[in-house]
Amino acid sequence: MGGFFIGSIIGILLAWLSYREKYVEDILKPFITTLKAIPVASFVIILLIWAGNKILSLYVSTLVVIPVLYLNTLSGLKATDPKLLEMAEVFRMPMLRKLCYIYLPSLYPFWNSSLQAALGMAWKSGVAAEVIGQPLKSVGNSLYQSKIYLETADLFAWTITIILTAMILEKLILKVLKMCIKV
Repeated sequence: MGGFFIGSIIGILLAWLSYREKYVEDILKPFITTLKAIPVASFVIILLIWAGNKILSLYVSTLVVIPVLYLNTLSGLKATDPKLLEMAEVFRMPMLRKLCYIYLPSLYPFWNSSLQAALGMAWKSGVAAEVIGQPLKSVGNSLYQSKIYLETADLFAWTITIILTAMILEKLILKVLKMCIKV
């Protein structure tokens, strides 16, 4: 979850910067394209070498989530109705009000779908990082141990736990998003 939240915040902030300053979008384009293209296993192995296995899943989840939120947020910002923005300028609407009444409603459908996708990807990549990195007392380590010792019941139990946790958190995050934006 930490990687999901950190990646979401970074992705959203970078998208906002790219929306405000075109050169930032141009600078970030190759990095975002690279982040989208690198396989999770490569991230895991590279980060395992550089950072060790303690918070490997945090790093991997963060790097997987950033491009999803960046691209969807940037698309949502670019899709904001220019007539509404022009009206806001004419009436000298403060930035906070523009954010609340123009940008956030425009971003809602983009965030709704991207948060669902990013959360699923964060869980899968985080667990995959734990399976490869083997930090003690982690879900990934438990999955790996159940594979090694052919404990099918444990494997299914951990898999179901991951699925249920992801589903509950997804519903919670989408409910909070809906409450915050008041669509």
